[in-house]
Amino acid sequence: MKTLLHVTTVPQTLEFLAGQAAFLREQGFEVVVISSPGSDLDRFCERERVAGYAVEMTRQVTPLRDLRVIFQLWKTLRRVRPQIVHAHTPKAGLLAMIAARLYRAPVRIFHLHGLPHSTAAGMRRHVLKWSTRVACALSHRVLCVSFSIRDAAIAERLAPPKKIFVPANGSIRGVDAAGVFNPAALAADTRERVRARFGIPADARVMGFVGRVVADKGIRELAAAWRTLRERFADAHWLIVGAEESHDPLPAGVAAGLRHDPRVHLAGWSRELPELYSAMDFVVLPSYREGFPVVPLEAAAMGLPVIATRIAGSIEAVEHGRTGTLIEPRNVEQIVQSAAAYFSHRALCRAQGEAGRNRVLERFRPVDIWRATERHYSELLQARVSRKSFPRLRRARLLKRLIDLSGALLGLVLLSPLLAAIAVSILIAMGRPVLFRQIRPGWNEQPFEILKFRTMAAGGGADERRLTRLGKFLRELSLDELPQLWNVLHGEMSLVGPRPLLLEYLPRYSETQRRRHRVKPGITGWAQVHGRNEVAWQNRFALDVWYADHWSLALDFKILWRTLGQVFARKGISEPGAATMSPFGGQS
Repeated sequence: MKTLLHVTTVPQTLEFLAGQAAFLREQGFEVVVISSPGSDLDRFCERERVAGYAVEMTRQVTPLRDLRVIFQLWKTLRRVRPQIVHAHTPKAGLLAMIAARLYRAPVRIFHLHGLPHSTAAGMRRHVLKWSTRVACALSHRVLCVSFSIRDAAIAERLAPPKKIFVPANGSIRGVDAAGVFNPAALAADTRERVRARFGIPADARVMGFVGRVVADKGIRELAAAWRTLRERFADAHWLIVGAEESHDPLPAGVAAGLRHDPRVHLAGWSRELPELYSAMDFVVLPSYREGFPVVPLEAAAMGLPVIATRIAGSIEAVEHGRTGTLIEPRNVEQIVQSAAAYFSHRALCRAQGEAGRNRVLERFRPVDIWRATERHYSELLQARVSRKSFPRLRRARLLKRLIDLSGALLGLVLLSPLLAAIAVSILIAMGRPVLFRQIRPGWNEQPFEILKFRTMAAGGGADERRLTRLGKFLRELSLDELPQLWNVLHGEMSLVGPRPLLLEYLPRYSETQRRRHRVKPGITGWAQVHGRNEVAWQNRFALDVWYADHWSLALDFKILWRTLGQVFARKGISEPGAATMSPFGGQS
């Protein structure tokens, strides 16, 4: 049994892990949690059937108290003896990573839920950024709740790109849209009953807000927009679900205005979120910063459109124009315009709500996120074993990277005249752009931008019609793949490995097929020397997984040699009667 220890500052954060413990037990993990004491910690441990330890932590910077917390965490680690320490939130991340490093935990993971320093100022900003950077440095791997947070963390040099990953499609837990947040699971009279509890007429138009009632969530701007909206729509009501917090309070005038407005309804914090969402027509979340907010996913699962700010995290939770509306932060007028559109067009609410629910069901299932996270656990544990027990494998991997670097650099230098000639030919025959760029999943399913020479004419239509004569020639000799030497040089690809497929295929993989991403993608691979695009999808995945499980330098050299024969023979370029391989529809 492998022991996994989660560490958070406050026990409320543990709700992000609800359901995960039962899944991980099936994978052979024992889950333990550490958080500040409280009834929420006790309830979570009882409900999830996990062991819990209370260590008092605060969100504020308290150097002497924090030293004591580190010592307490270290003692608890020695008692629990975890193989994996997984820390959440900035404060717990810093203290837990320090304690785990002192304890010498085999695997240390820091989870970035957001970047608190992005909206801070002065010394507090520097302290928050420094603590995040130290937590990242002390961890073996950094997990992010969203791709936009990952990009921001890399841009701010909080951690190197090869260390930061986003499990599945993002979010810390996703949403159980099939069970808990399912409108069909509620009683038929739930909407009317909840509205009656707050004195809201059954036919009124209701704007919702769910979250901490603090300035950082954009409540001031939302309150200012509400003053305009309530005058324009006499039957409009505003239902607020959440509690105020002392560390980021609303201005006294704003708070008083909300409390004394008969059409503003303060529900406080509640565990009956599906029922409360059912009373709303749409949800507004005008935050200044987010990691990957769960509220837009919950609201979408309940069939509601969402107005959110165009910031990191929120831009992945809401699809503008399809599942909701994205607005600029702190822009009162845009809140008014967007909310007025939903107040005026209930058909728009229904259409975008339905699209949002379908998107959550497809992309943000909790089990997909748990599986992706478990793969990180297993890979890091295996890497730890490999470092201890298989030094030859470590040397082989280092040698593979050196071969990739030298091969890519030598190839780019020697082939530079050919690359220039191809680029000029494409400019003359097809115009700009010369390169085709596309996001593909790489090592551990992390996206990167793959480069190819362009082979198709611009515009729509079937690939067979768009493929130009020059493009067909480039494909026959695999010359269109040469720009990927830059991807190899950059470390995103290897000379040999499974070919990187489309990002949209990821949700269609089986657990076995996902193992192809345990190695870097390659310019050529085991499937390519067995027929390239003529190989059926099922066999292609089997070949890719076999390579990932049996990789060796000798096998790489064998593949490179056989690739030359494939290229000169011009075999397997595409399926018979097609310009490329047919789309992957999913395999059981």
